Amino acid sequence: MERRKKIKRTVSFSTEGETLLSLRSEVPVKMEVNPPKQEHLLALKVMRLTKPTLFTNIPVTCEEKDLPGDLFNQLMRDDPSTVNGAEILMLGEMLTLPQNFGNIFLGETFSSYISVHNDSNQVVKDILVKADLQTSSQRLNLSASNAAVAELKPDCCIDDVIHHEVKEIGTHILVCAVSYTTQGGEKMYFRKFFKFQVLKPLDVKTKFYNAETDEVFLEAQIQNITTSPMFMEKVSLEPSIMYNVTELNSVTQAGECVSTFGSRGYLQPMDTRQYLYCLKPKKEFAEKAGIIKGVTVIGKLDIVWKTNLGERGRLQTSQLQRMAPGYGDVRLSLEAIPDTVNLEEPFHITCKITNCSSERTMDLVLEMCNTNSIHWCGISGRQLGKLSPSSSLCLALTLLSSVQGLQSVSGLRLTDTFLKRTYEYDDIAQVCVVSSAVEVEA
Repeated sequence: MERRKKIKRTVSFSTEGETLLSLRSEVPVKMEVNPPKQEHLLALKVMRLTKPTLFTNIPVTCEEKDLPGDLFNQLMRDDPSTVNGAEILMLGEMLTLPQNFGNIFLGETFSSYISVHNDSNQVVKDILVKADLQTSSQRLNLSASNAAVAELKPDCCIDDVIHHEVKEIGTHILVCAVSYTTQGGEKMYFRKFFKFQVLKPLDVKTKFYNAETDEVFLEAQIQNITTSPMFMEKVSLEPSIMYNVTELNSVTQAGECVSTFGSRGYLQPMDTRQYLYCLKPKKEFAEKAGIIKGVTVIGKLDIVWKTNLGERGRLQTSQLQRMAPGYGDVRLSLEAIPDTVNLEEPFHITCKITNCSSERTMDLVLEMCNTNSIHWCGISGRQLGKLSPSSSLCLALTLLSSVQGLQSVSGLRLTDTFLKRTYEYDDIAQVCVVSSAVEVEA
């Protein structure tokens, strides 16, 4: 009579700076009444490969007039882990081997050492070692080679190092399976499971700001939610085919481009840094009003950082989307306007009128209504002609201001004679009006 049962156990230890993953094994074993159960001839060890950390100590010191005198300071000077001349600093010159499994973060590279050792006094044949990584959505084969080893002599081992760039958060299970053939021709098989969690290293938030000139400003807030500092090597925006991007995270000083975050790009735990980008539609897309309506894809952020002793991580966000503002049937925007004008002196502006409809042609009439401070120069009620769907026309207008200060440009009216519908445009822009005695800079 035979029975099968599952044996589960959990083991965790570390050797020579390499940390063994938490082990949860499940091995089918034949249970017989008289003969003892057969042990496997091979032993499997799996260890995570991580870099060491800098040793830190807690300085204990006192003033010379205190009772211990110079005793504590002398002990720190004699301590080999301290830095000569800087004994009171916590950071030392020695390295510490990992004492636990540590944390694995999204975007980092998971490295593991797999060793299969022949603990018996027999020669084992046809050894096949397979390593798979099971995530919540897929199963990946990480083995460097799927070919079987012809034989393995006693006290010999098969070693392999696997690497995987972690692209999902949550539970990951490393499944290591070993199959071999004994001298008696019996085929043996066992496997072990190594379970670990992948954490989120960064918190990324984005905000969009729409300008009147079709420009889009993207603000990206990146927060370090780990427990160790990060060196931000690169944070860039890869735009979609519809936009050109300009980074606004640097200034020019003495002819050189200097980062607004300073010469050192360190991000301390729980600190947040804001990055700003300006996106402008390409000419071939900006001329077609219907393309940039509704939801449009802006691009994706590419973030590269380094942590302890140069360990690199990289994250790419999904495609960022924004809802383009609605302009109705007709859109009026300013192409050119001066910042400062003289009191009671004419100045010129350039307007762009766009037919946002994709089906209907418009026959437009322009009316200019004066306000208390702004007076239009020209003929009101003039015909602009027919405007085809998704097309635009530029219009030069002249006006003057009778009041000093910051004045709002208002009073434009567009009437579609086909539908007898009037569109009103107020607070189009602002200009600073100064006295003519004040010289206006060009």
